[in-house]
Amino acid sequence: MVSASNERSAIVRTERGLTIVGTRITLYDVMDYVTAQYPPKFIQGLFDLTEEQINAALAYIDSHRVEVEAEYQQVLQEAEELRKYYEEQNRERVARSAAKPPKPGTEAAWEKLRAAKAKRESKV
Repeated sequence: MVSASNERSAIVRTERGLTIVGTRITLYDVMDYVTAQYPPKFIQGLFDLTEEQINAALAYIDSHRVEVEAEYQQVLQEAEELRKYYEEQNRERVARSAAKPPKPGTEAAWEKLRAAKAKRESKV
């Protein structure tokens, strides 16, 4: 495991939040996978982290669980608020775009996509 001083130097607070030193990866990015119970090796490979970086991140999360979890919940809430805001802002634009006919020559591709979607939805 990582010592407390190494753990602190491997995780820093930036304008993005708690971040793994030398990366743009936040602990909140890692928390998405920790809470979904992905194995550490998978998370390490997903973010292209060294073993020391993933160990430091997981050790920091474990030793500061309450603080990190509170910040993580705030990040999730802000992300949901932003998603709703932009969904509302773009509702008309998306509707207009969906109503447009397909470009000439792409009808077959669109029909193939519709058939695949219908097949997928019928399985659910």
